[in-house]
Amino acid sequence: MEGLLRAPAGQPFRWSEHQGRELLLVEHPRCQAVFSRQGGQLLHFQPRGERSLLWCASRWPKIGAIRGGVPVCWPWFGRHPMESGWPHHGWARLSDWRLVDKQSCDDGVRLCWRLELHDWLVELEAELGDRMCLQLRTHHRDSEPCMLSHALHAYWRVSDVARIGLLGLDGAEGNDLLGREPCRQEGELRIVDGCHRVFRRGGKVIIQDPDWRRRIRVDGSGNPDTVVWHPGSRPLGDVSWAEGLGFVAVEAAACGENSVTLAPGEEGRLCLKAWVD
Repeated sequence: MEGLLRAPAGQPFRWSEHQGRELLLVEHPRCQAVFSRQGGQLLHFQPRGERSLLWCASRWPKIGAIRGGVPVCWPWFGRHPMESGWPHHGWARLSDWRLVDKQSCDDGVRLCWRLELHDWLVELEAELGDRMCLQLRTHHRDSEPCMLSHALHAYWRVSDVARIGLLGLDGAEGNDLLGREPCRQEGELRIVDGCHRVFRRGGKVIIQDPDWRRRIRVDGSGNPDTVVWHPGSRPLGDVSWAEGLGFVAVEAAACGENSVTLAPGEEGRLCLKAWVD
């Protein structure tokens, strides 16, 4: 992904194409980034002088969602509650978004992506510099209430998922989707052959990576849920076992019992921030 970023001097934004996808490349003195028009998806974010914060699969499917970066799961998370044939995690990550604003200043860049589907309008606002800040805003324009579940499904790049620890979830309760039972976290969370837990708590999580001697601070304050996921030994399409060891997903979400019922004219929000200590 880093090899794509060779924007001309003084031009922080440049369109390109890679593996059949239209990409927006961002080159700024404080950071580099890559977005895909499909999904309005941030695929790569690297503050200057740091390793990339985000993991992205090296091979992308010809059709379908790109695995990695920060997919937008919207307007439902996981399987649709009633329509089994509808896509996993909703329409947003499969749809082309429109870039409606982009700005550059000394501190970094700001972008706004927009998607309109029927009576919904959703916007992803990104502020990138030394830190990453993403805000997902959903505007409900129908005349009837509607249920919304959504997530910013971030894949964080790590040296080896088996060697990292997650701090900040001590005492959090939720559901273990692999074990299909309630769970309560005690102390540091370690990933042992897979994890898929939805904790009913937002807030800050620290990804402690001793091999790379860095700590990624993931701040989901104000969101109702934090999702932690890794497939463990279960195969992922087009991702080798070794490549799959290089990420852990820590997601900002509102899902399950914390799904949101929006009245006409109401707005739903998610926010995700991250930086390196």
